[in-house]
Amino acid sequence: MKPILKNEVQKYLDAFLHKKLYIHLETTTGAYSNHFNEANMTVVAFIRNTQIEYLQAKITGEGPFRVGLKMDHGWVYAEGLTDFIFDENNRLLLAGHNAEGKLAIALQLSETPFPG
Repeated sequence: MKPILKNEVQKYLDAFLHKKLYIHLETTTGAYSNHFNEANMTVVAFIRNTQIEYLQAKITGEGPFRVGLKMDHGWVYAEGLTDFIFDENNRLLLAGHNAEGKLAIALQLSETPFPG
């Protein structure tokens, strides 16, 4: 992965407009964050291989970035994104890493299901 280049990511988002896609969206504070400190609350959200089709996509911010995907009946929104790659399988993989380099958020889009 490399640091997000806003214009480049926007081009990938636009290339997926009006297509049936599979989404992976995950946020986490770390599944074991309260193992080291019981006062820490563990927060996790996870969705994988749900199909979406968006009508509009926008990346905003100066870093960390936000991506919003507008669909017929609502939005998908991810904030805190720092890195991306468009891989050899034509998938747009976006991630947000915290100051320690640990994954805090992932937003991934693909025309084919994600493995697993």
